[in-house]
Amino acid sequence: MPGVTVWRTTVLPPYTAQLRVYEPLAAFPEPDRARWQAYAAEHGPDAEGPGRPVTAAALAEQRAALAGLAALTPRPLPAREDGRAFVRALDGVVYVCPWTTRLRSWLALQELQRTLPAHLVDTVLPPALRTAAEADRARWQQEHPDARPWIASSRWEVPLRWFLPFGEEDRRHVPAGEYGSSGEGERPEPAALFYLTPMVQARRRVARAYRLLRKGASPAEGRGRAPGGPLADGAEEVGRWLEEFHPRSLVELDYGGLARLLGPRALAEERSVGELADGLGALRAGDTAAALRAYEELTARWRRVLALRQAS
Repeated sequence: MPGVTVWRTTVLPPYTAQLRVYEPLAAFPEPDRARWQAYAAEHGPDAEGPGRPVTAAALAEQRAALAGLAALTPRPLPAREDGRAFVRALDGVVYVCPWTTRLRSWLALQELQRTLPAHLVDTVLPPALRTAAEADRARWQQEHPDARPWIASSRWEVPLRWFLPFGEEDRRHVPAGEYGSSGEGERPEPAALFYLTPMVQARRRVARAYRLLRKGASPAEGRGRAPGGPLADGAEEVGRWLEEFHPRSLVELDYGGLARLLGPRALAEERSVGELADGLGALRAGDTAAALRAYEELTARWRRVLALRQAS
């Protein structure tokens, strides 16, 4: 396999975090396995070991999306899958996380229609274009009924449920300019914060959290109500998604452009994974008040980050 792929770009990462699953080549049926094996052999890994981010490759994906929008004939939705992926290599095993840009674009369109007023959706994507996109998706899904994305995205925040698969030992913080290389006229590599863990660990943590949050604490064990509800539902959602993939996969939470949004100091101090784990530990010990306090503090902090989208 060739050395680490060096992406060169002047694009800044969007304020988007991603939750990714990298599957080993053995997880893919033929002919997909042969195709991804050839891709990885030609392309090489996107990071030099588990302690390095794939940020440069993520920026290349963003640049490709911007190129589609800036074309003479804009392409807000891809006409076909691009056949590209994030690639990691660990202990002699090659792992692949397909971009599935077209599928994710369809899912993003559905989210837009759920969250934006109709007149704003019409401005972004005219009704005729949306109708054609939905027809394309319906035809495609008939041929690929089990299709699911390897990447989930979240703009302006990291959902608390995404912290559940990870432990503080999985944390990797890389300050700006510390990795990769940049050419003349290009920006230094941005700061990165990501978590990377084996699938078996991710599933175990999520399942344990789900059981704990569903059970909660009895009135005799602590004061107040337990922080279950939405977080328990989120644990179930993440757990079901992880079950779709090979048990020897890798799971990664990448803060992406949120690393730039938080700033160097806040990024270095960011410990949401550990704080949520501490809250769950308090709940397990019967200290419902401490668990609820940790949950509310995390929720409030990420709401402040989310509120930055209104800033100008």
